[in-house]
Amino acid sequence: MRPDPVAENVLGTMGTIFWTGQLIPQVWKNFRDKKTEGLSPWLMSIWGISSAFLGVYAFLQKLNVPLQIQPQLFGFLALVSWGQTLYYDPLRQTKKCQTVLITVGTMIVVGAMEVLLVFVSRPAYERGVSAPVKLYGILSAVLIAGGLLPQYWEIYVRKEVLGISYTFITIDMLGGLLNDLSLAFASEFDALAASTYTLVIVMDFAIILAALVLNPRARKHRRLEEAANAGTRTLNDAELGTTSTTADNSETREITPVGAPREIDIESKAGLEGTDVIASEKNVDVAVKDEKGETPRVVLPMTADITDASQLRGDSTLGTPTTVVDDSNPLSEKKNAIEGDTLARSGVAASPLEEGDKETKEGRKNKTGNMS
Repeated sequence: MRPDPVAENVLGTMGTIFWTGQLIPQVWKNFRDKKTEGLSPWLMSIWGISSAFLGVYAFLQKLNVPLQIQPQLFGFLALVSWGQTLYYDPLRQTKKCQTVLITVGTMIVVGAMEVLLVFVSRPAYERGVSAPVKLYGILSAVLIAGGLLPQYWEIYVRKEVLGISYTFITIDMLGGLLNDLSLAFASEFDALAASTYTLVIVMDFAIILAALVLNPRARKHRRLEEAANAGTRTLNDAELGTTSTTADNSETREITPVGAPREIDIESKAGLEGTDVIASEKNVDVAVKDEKGETPRVVLPMTADITDASQLRGDSTLGTPTTVVDDSNPLSEKKNAIEGDTLARSGVAASPLEEGDKETKEGRKNKTGNMS
């Protein structure tokens, strides 16, 4: 292609604008979402370091001015985004002042390294020794391309593309394309620089392709999981009712089953050894003992259909409510039948106190019958 300095500078300027602003959408996304989940910190840190080698190469090769400015801005934004991955990572929990110091310190080190390499390599390059300059170009290409490998690993582990701004990826591809076209109109085509830009285009496109394939699958998988768990959930504090403390300082909670079967989330789900069920006139007092001897207590109303005492070990459900007959009703024997049936189905015998209470009720009932 015939050299055209005007086209070279125009396309180079456009490519620089795109590549200068390519990371702005990513930085904004991180700030807006207050998280960087799915964005590899290695990607941004490696890109920040690679900008030093790319800057030295562009300066010594005397590429057009926009292409000399571009690596500096690219490295700055990459390190800003890297700092965000430190600050928003819940595992690191880096403080803001620490994040600023680490990020700014890294920028100073990278900038100083670039200046040092320029002053060290320029005399040799002016004498015709071009090997160091080519080495810088190769290093920048390897680091820019290799920086995307940790991001590919994040995608592989998560089975979807998360944390990446698609606007950033699109602008990155367009910037690489315009920079390639700029080099095509140069008096001497720089194959090494062109290979760097082309490699970025290809690897960015791979991320877009992965998002198109994996993200719909991940959304479908989440919908299936939500549908599978739609009918079962854990009662929250409001639904569990009020909490009180008994005479023995153990905590009790009044639970009222409403509508469809629901789970009861009992503390100390692991290592449960036994379940004590004591029936009273209105409630079934369930004490679940764990291996530490602690006894979280749950008081269930007699409307609870307890089919198996083992259900109360952290994975229980309440069935369809049964009818409770008031004590003043002459047919209160139906309630006693409910109590006995509950104890029988739970596999736990009634306490002597409850047996005596039932005998007293039977005597009162017989006396009432004789008087009539």
